[in-house]
Amino acid sequence: MDPLASLLHEVRSDGALFSRNIVAPPWAVRFTAGTPLAVVTMLRGTGWVVPGDAAPVALGRGDVAVVSGTEPFTVADDDRADTQPFYVVHPDGCTTGDGESVGDDVILGLRTCGNGSGGSTVLLTGSYQVDGRVSERLLRGLPRVLVVRHDGTLGPILDLTDREIDRDDAGQQAVLDRLLDLLLLATLREWFSRPEADPPAWYRALGDPVAGRALRLIHDRPARPWTVAALAEETGVSRATLARRFSDLVGEPPMAYLTGWRLALAADLLARTDATVDAIARQVGYRSAFGLSVAFKRVYGTRPSQHRTGPARTDGPIGAAAP
Repeated sequence: MDPLASLLHEVRSDGALFSRNIVAPPWAVRFTAGTPLAVVTMLRGTGWVVPGDAAPVALGRGDVAVVSGTEPFTVADDDRADTQPFYVVHPDGCTTGDGESVGDDVILGLRTCGNGSGGSTVLLTGSYQVDGRVSERLLRGLPRVLVVRHDGTLGPILDLTDREIDRDDAGQQAVLDRLLDLLLLATLREWFSRPEADPPAWYRALGDPVAGRALRLIHDRPARPWTVAALAEETGVSRATLARRFSDLVGEPPMAYLTGWRLALAADLLARTDATVDAIARQVGYRSAFGLSVAFKRVYGTRPSQHRTGPARTDGPIGAAAP
C-alpha cells in the first residue's frame, strides 16, 4: 500500500469552490473560503501568493501552488501584503473588499471574475474541504505554500480543467471535482519528488528499503499485531537495525508511528461509520474497545464514544477506508 494514497484518501473534492480570474495590472484577488487546502494555478501571466502569515511566493506561468491552512490569502501582481484587493472570492461568489456585490463588469462568466476579459493574467483556484485525522497527518507535513514550477508535466491536466471551468453541462461539478483531485495529487507527487522540496519525513523514508518497507506494512495491515521484532523479520533486518533506521528517517519509533496511524484510522471510522467501538478497535489492531479507549483518551483527550459526531455512514472495512 502507498502511504501517500492512504493519507490522501479523505482529501477529495466534493462541491469544491472553483474560481477563474482574468485580470490586468494592477490587480489583487483575496480568497476567504476558509478551507484548509487550496490549489492555485497561474494559467497565464505571473503573480505572487501572499498568505499574510508567511513569506510571499512568486508564481510564473504554468506554476501550481498548494496553499494549506484556513486563513485567507491574496494572489496579486506584487508581493505587498497591504495591497487592496480588486475583489474578494467567497464560497458564494465575488464581492468587493467591503462585502458589497460586485458590478456586472466584474462577473465575466460562469465561475469567472476579473477586471476585463482581455486581461493578461489568468488565475485558476480550487478550494477543498478536508476532514478526518488521517488527512490531518498529511496537512501537518505541508508548508503554508508549496509550488511546483512549470515544466510541462501538469500541462494536460491544466488545459483540460481550463476548458471545463466555464461549461454548465449535466454533472459538471462532479467533473471539476475529479479534475481538482487529479491536479492536487499530481502536484503533491511532483513536489515531493523534487530536490528543492522539503517533504514530510515519512515520505522521504519511503525510499529506504528498511523503513519504507515497514511503513508500507503498517499502512497495508494496521490490524496485524505488529511488534518491532515482527516488522524486523518482514524487512529482513535485526530489531535494533529496524528501530534505529525507522526512528532516524521517520522521526519517531515504529511502534509510536503504528499507534498514531491506528488511532487516526479509528477516529475517522468513528466519525464516518456506525460500527461499534469494539468492532473498530479490532479493525485497527486493538483487542478490545477498552484498549482503544485508553489509547484514544491519552492521545486525543476524549473517549471514542465522545468523538463520534455527525451523521454516520458505512465506509466498509479498513482496507476500503485507507487504501
